[in-house]
Order: sequence, then C-alpha cells, then structure tokens
Amino acid sequence: MRRRLLAVLTALMASATLLLALPLADAYARGRTEHLLLQRRADAVRFAELADRVRTDADRAELTAETGRYAELYRAGVEVVDAAGRTVGRSGPTSDGAAATEARDRSLTGRSTDRLPTVRPWGPGTVVLAEPVGHDERVSGAVLLTVPTDAARRDVLLRWVLIAAGALAAFVAAALVAAGTARWLLRPVGDLDRAVEQLAAGSLRARAALDAGPPELRRLRRNFNTMAEAVADALTRQRAFVADASHQLRNPLATLVLQLENVEPHLPSGPGREEHTRALDEAERLGELLDGLLALARVEAASAHPVEQDLSAAVTARVAAWQPVFAAAGLVLTADTAPGLRVRAVPDAAGRILDAVLDNAAKFVPSGGRVAVLAARGTGEETGADSVTVEVTDTGPGVPADQLPLLVRRFTRAPEHQNLPGSGLGLAIADEIARMSGGGLRVRPAVPHGLTVDFRLPAARRAQP
Repeated sequence: MRRRLLAVLTALMASATLLLALPLADAYARGRTEHLLLQRRADAVRFAELADRVRTDADRAELTAETGRYAELYRAGVEVVDAAGRTVGRSGPTSDGAAATEARDRSLTGRSTDRLPTVRPWGPGTVVLAEPVGHDERVSGAVLLTVPTDAARRDVLLRWVLIAAGALAAFVAAALVAAGTARWLLRPVGDLDRAVEQLAAGSLRARAALDAGPPELRRLRRNFNTMAEAVADALTRQRAFVADASHQLRNPLATLVLQLENVEPHLPSGPGREEHTRALDEAERLGELLDGLLALARVEAASAHPVEQDLSAAVTARVAAWQPVFAAAGLVLTADTAPGLRVRAVPDAAGRILDAVLDNAAKFVPSGGRVAVLAARGTGEETGADSVTVEVTDTGPGVPADQLPLLVRRFTRAPEHQNLPGSGLGLAIADEIARMSGGGLRVRPAVPHGLTVDFRLPAARRAQP
C-alpha cells in the first residue's frame, strides 16, 4: 500500500512540476525572442531612416559604410531594396528563403515585422525582420536584417537548465516530504494490520501499540484495542466455561459410571440388565463427548505460533503407529509420502490432524477396505501460495453429497452412524488446527466410492542460496 501511495503521489508531483516548468521555460523563450526583436528592430529603423535620406552618392556611401560596420560587428546581414523589391545595397550574409520573402513583401506594404519565430536552444539559427523605408503612403523600399540567434539561444539554454535544475530540486524535496508523509500515515495502518493478523491467528493478546499518525488513525487504534479487549474477554470466558463445565462434569459422571458398575452384580437377568447396559453405554458416550469438548477447548485456547516442521517424517510416523489398528480391523493402510516436505504450522499439526482423519477411517470403513495416504507439495487454492497437501482416501461407503459440508461441524454424526463410538468432534478439531496453522481441511467424495479428506498446510520457505 505504501508503494502504491508513493507511486500516486510521485506521479502527481511529477505532473505538477512539468505543468509549472514547461510553461515557465516557454514563456522565457518567448520573452527572449521579443527582446531580440526590439533590439534589432531599432537598428532596422535607423537603417531605414538613413536609406530614406539617400540623395547623393555621399549619402549612399555613408549608408554602405554603416551597414558594413554593423554586419562586421554583429555578424548580421543587411539588405536594402527599392520599391520594386530590387536589391540596392547588401552587407554581410543575407537570407533568400521564404521567411525573407515574406518579410520583404510585408515591409513593402508599409508594415514592420512585429513577430519572430520563438527562439529555442535548437533553432532557428537566424531570423529575418524588415522595416519599410519611408512614411505613411510613401514607401520607397525596405531594409531587411538577417540576425543570428546564437546569443539568444545560449541565454534560453542556460535559463532552461536553471529551470530544470530548480524543478528537479523541487521534485526531490516534494518526494522526500511525500515519503515521510506516507510513512507517517501508513505506519499506524501497518501496526493495525499486524495486530489483526495476530488476532486472527488466535493470539488474543495482540494489540495495536503504535500511537502515531493522524488523529483519525489514533482514534481507530483505540477503538480497535477496545474491540479486541471485548472479543478476547468474551472468547476467554466462553472457552473457560466449556473447559470448566467439561471438567466439572467428569467427576459426577465418573461417580455415576462407578455406581452403575457396582449395581450390575445385583441385577437379575432380564429387561433390567439390558436397560442397565444401555445406561452404562450412554454414560461412556457422555464421557467421550466431554473428552472431545476438553480437547476442542484446549485447541481453541492455544496461542502457539507456527513453527517449521518435517511433515514427511510426521506422516510416516503416524501411519506406522496406525498400522496395527487397521490390521486388527481388517483394513489395508498404505502411504505415499514425498521426501523432504516441510511445513510451517502449529506444533505437531500434521500428526494431530492425521490422527483424527485416520481414526474416522478406522471406525467407518468396513472390513476389507483400503485407506491410502498421499502427501505432496501443491499450491494453495485460496491464497495461491506454496503449500503441502495430505490426502486420505478410503474405499468405504462414503457420505451423501448434501452431508459433506456438515462433517467438519461440531457434534455432527450421520444417522446411520449414531451407535458408533465417538463424539462428532474429531474433524472439527482437525479443521480448527489446520486453520490455526494457516491452512484448511476439505472433505469430498472419492471415485468410484468412498471419501477423501485432504488438509493443506503452508510450506516452509526455502532457504535462499
């Protein structure tokens, strides 16, 4: 954001500098051209008066001498023509181009040259101006001056260099001021962004600490910290309630289970003993539910920062640990893990998520089925960043498409699996761990049948050579 703001400010300042410098440079060039015209027009008027007083050969000789000295001194050309446009006197270099013809024709109609082409560093090299000889309706000829513009072009170039240097200095000063202003404006925004990122990652103690910037951003920081305090307090109290309630219920539940077990020897065979067995099963299921709630509360309350870890080793170790369980259930568990996969996640994230997914597969895949684990490097679909994906695919009966989104919700159990052991919190806990690590968990149908659960974790950054 800072670079974009600086780019916009720099573009605006560059445009403003050009819009000020270019007209100023053009105005000086036009002014220097007017000054040149005024200087040389006075000389043309003097020569026109001398030409108008020519009556004798002596007068003509005086005019020739004056124009010769002028041409030698200023390296300019002086040409005197009669009323028919014929040259009657010439000193120095003269011009025969279209500009000279136009100036001569104009002056023979009694009009003086009142405008010259604007002199710039690259040209024109010479300019032509003309002055009629005579007064009012009695025009007897014209005087043409071919004036070099070297001095005027040097003056324009020097002034343009000064204008460019001043514009560059002003632009650099404005850019430095803009950089400082952008930093002053965006430092509180960056601090707020870091605090929001930490808060979203589960660090409830994250706060915006930088008290700088404009008053509006300082007020925003205070309001954000107040909101963060309220959210953190509400979440802490909620998690504490869940953990305390789960913990406190375990003691009376354990006492209830113990009493039910003590009563069992005194029950006669019949319906009463069957009801007693069902009550004991429900108590054990309630115990599993409380255990799941405690585990979920611990995961949500955790504020561990992501660390770099070896995912390949974690997947290999967990698959090896689950092999006996799957063999006892009549299932085949295979793994295909790419070597050297490293991720940045909360401690033991891959192992804990994989335990939850494999536990579900061991419970719900019928005997004789197969479960395959695949770990490989991929690309995050949501962020586009490098990530590592672990897929667990089974050949079980699968789940209807409308129930797939519900599998990661808490306490969700399919109707046909209500009597199986479990609390319905396994995938919810796994999804929470994946999200805390900056990844995600997804459930989708397998082909031709079965279920695929894949979770994605951010890949560790490769070391720079």
